[in-house]
Amino acid sequence: MASQDFTRQKPVPTARRGMLAEHSPRSNMADPTSIGSRSAQAMAAAAMSMRHQDPIQMNDNKAKTVLKEAVDAVVNSFAKHTQGYGRVNVVEALQEFWQMKQDRGADLKNGALVVYESQPSNAPPYVCFVSLPGGSCFGSFQHCPTKAEARRSAAKIALMNSVFNEHPSRKISDDFIERAVRDACASFKGNLDEADNPNTGIGAFRFMLESNKGRTMLEFQELMTVFQLLHWNGSLKAMRERNCSRQEVLSHYSHRALDDDMRSQMALDWIAREQESPSIIERELEISERELENARLAGRELRFFKEKRDILVLALSQIGPTDSLA
Repeated sequence: MASQDFTRQKPVPTARRGMLAEHSPRSNMADPTSIGSRSAQAMAAAAMSMRHQDPIQMNDNKAKTVLKEAVDAVVNSFAKHTQGYGRVNVVEALQEFWQMKQDRGADLKNGALVVYESQPSNAPPYVCFVSLPGGSCFGSFQHCPTKAEARRSAAKIALMNSVFNEHPSRKISDDFIERAVRDACASFKGNLDEADNPNTGIGAFRFMLESNKGRTMLEFQELMTVFQLLHWNGSLKAMRERNCSRQEVLSHYSHRALDDDMRSQMALDWIAREQESPSIIERELEISERELENARLAGRELRFFKEKRDILVLALSQIGPTDSLA
């Protein structure tokens, strides 16, 4: 099965980045939908400043500055509307946000715990990743001189995404599906007449959107990560060769969590490839490390890139020393 069957969609807008002073968090948070709406307005205002700037021609420093300004606008809006008056302990606020969602009935199968993972390092800059309850992953984006600052940096962008994800525009609705399908057809020269056939690429995309109606784009991205990994690992191609239909694959994996068993199986697949093509894991790992680093510094959602890296590290650990990976 070709990659475009599952990954050819317009990129989900990522959160922007910024800085907050640390002070005591407030427990009396406003309604998350209201927070998301206010924050989205702030983000829109920040985005307007980029309207006439060509992102291709924008240099790296300028891009980082614009990104930082956008995060400042949205996270400060979050603080203001939660009685934080512009000052909030971002690490505690992120945990409180998800605890609040769970208390208000959000379906968080594994609880509301936010998990941090610091990368091994004996000297700055330090790097930290944070995984949200649904599985989305974000990372520190600044040059962090301490591990604590790396954690705060990761929490900032995760909080930004969490807040913005509450805005109604992030919900998959009938109107959203129609726009997304038309955009996908236009971008990849697909045939709109095939959109109702789940055995076509564009039809599979519509089928996945329809199956996730009412969910947010962040939740949808978590599901898409599974299919991105299956394509990257060659599993989708193998299923096609066994004459599995797209609908069968979608129906099965739409309800399959990305767990240790799936990661272990993918690692075994790469070990088998290593036997046929020595050093292929190391080469793929170098690519994945670069992709993860670039995405982290750009403030993007990272789970696909990080899962790739972790699966390859797992595979390499089974066939040789990992000293070079620390």
